Amino acid sequence: MAAAEQMSSQRSSDSPASIAQRRAVIDRIAASASFSRSTRLRDFLLYVGGQSLKEGCPDIHEQEIGARVFDRPASYDRSQDNIVRVNATELRKRIDLYFATEGAHEPLILEIPRGGYKPVFHWRSPEIDKTVSPLPKAPPLSVPYATVNAAPSNFLPSRSVHLLWGALCAALAITVLLVLQQNWILHKAASPWNGKPALESFWTGFFQNSKPTDVVLPDDSVSVMQDVIRRPILLEDYLNRNYMLQIQASGLSADRKVDLDQLFGHNLITFGSVRAAQDVLAQIPATPTPHLTLSRYYTADALKQNNVVLIGGEKANPWVHLFDDRLNFITDYDYRNMHAFVGNLHPQPGEQARYEVSPYPNALLGYTVIAYLPNPGGAGKAIILAGTDSDATAASAEFLTSEERLESLRNLFHAQTLPYFELLLKSSRLSGTSFSSEIIAYRTYPGLR
Repeated sequence: MAAAEQMSSQRSSDSPASIAQRRAVIDRIAASASFSRSTRLRDFLLYVGGQSLKEGCPDIHEQEIGARVFDRPASYDRSQDNIVRVNATELRKRIDLYFATEGAHEPLILEIPRGGYKPVFHWRSPEIDKTVSPLPKAPPLSVPYATVNAAPSNFLPSRSVHLLWGALCAALAITVLLVLQQNWILHKAASPWNGKPALESFWTGFFQNSKPTDVVLPDDSVSVMQDVIRRPILLEDYLNRNYMLQIQASGLSADRKVDLDQLFGHNLITFGSVRAAQDVLAQIPATPTPHLTLSRYYTADALKQNNVVLIGGEKANPWVHLFDDRLNFITDYDYRNMHAFVGNLHPQPGEQARYEVSPYPNALLGYTVIAYLPNPGGAGKAIILAGTDSDATAASAEFLTSEERLESLRNLFHAQTLPYFELLLKSSRLSGTSFSSEIIAYRTYPGLR
C-alpha cells in the first residue's frame, strides 16, 4: 500500500511510468498469492515483463516464450503444441485477479492484451480509483443453481446468461452470508442446547479442543464442470488449478471451453448446502467465531489444524479425498451413467457394496454419508456431510443437529458419549424437502484417536 501511494504521488495523468515503476509492479504481481503455487506462470510473467522493460522492445513472440520459459526446442511446432497460448490465458486471469484483490489500490496497471504477449502499462483512472473497494473477507456464494443436480444436457447458457448470473451472484452473495450469520446469532441467543443433552454431548465433544472451526461449502461450479467433461477432477489438479489448463488444452470445442471458463468464474452453491450450513452454524459456540468458506478457498494447513465441517462429497468438495484411507462409505459418481452412488468398501452381512439412486433429478430417495473422524493432522476433529444430491446433503445436517436422532444414535451405540463413527442413511423427501432418514449401515471407531 505504501509503494502504491508513493507511485501515485509521483505520477501525472499523462506521464508514462518509469522503468523502475514498471519493474516494481511486475515484482509485486509475481510475489502475490495469485502466483504462489505456480512457478511456471510466475516465470512467464517475469520473462515477458522483463523483455518489455528493454528499450525499444519489439513484440514478444510465442516461439520465443516456448523456448525460454517452457523449455521447448527453438524450432518446435506451435500448431501442434499450444502450451504458450493455454498458459497465457491463465496468466491474464491471475493478473486480473491480483488487481482485483491484493493490487486493488495499485495506481499502475499491467495488462497483456489478447493476440500478443508484450505487457502494456497504464495508470488507473481517477474514476476507477474512487470506486475500488476491498473484496469481502468471506468468499462469494452464488444463488442456488437449478441444474446442479440434473444430468447435463447438450445446452449450456449463453454468455449473456452468464453475465446475468454474475450480476445476481454479486447482488445476492452477501445476502446469503448475512442470512447465515443472522441465523447463527439468533440461535446463539436462544441457547440451542438448552434441554438437549444428546446435542450438547456431541457438539461440546466436537469443540472440546478449543480449536477454530471451519465450515467448508462445496464448489458446485466444479461439480457441474465434471458433469460436462465426464471425468473427475483430482485433488492435486483442483488445488493448483491445473484442470483449467487441461480443459483449455483438450479437444473440446471452442464454445464448450468458453462455457467451462464461465462456469469456473462463478461460485455456484446449491440451496441444500446452504441449509446444511445453517444447521451446522447453529451448533457452533460464539467464541471463537466460526469461519465459513468455499472449498476452492480452503487450505491444507487449516484442514490439519482446525476443527472442520466439510459439506458435500468428493465431487464438489475435493478436500474429502484426504479422508479416503479412513472412510468405508464414500459418496461417488458414475460418469458413464451420470448418477451418484455411495460405495461400501467393506460390506458386512446384509449390506450392499453399492447404493445407487435414480439418475433422474428430484428423485424421492437419496443416500447420505455422515463421518465423524479426527482431522488429517490429528490436531482437531472433522465432520463430513455428503449426500448423493443437495437435498440428501441437507438431510445429513438435519440428522446431526436433531436431539431425537442423536439420542437414538447413543442408544444404538450403547454410549452416552459418541465415539468416532460413519453412518449411511437413506433419506426420502417430498417436493425437495427431506422428511425422513433411516440408518441402513454404520461403523464405529471407539479406539481411534
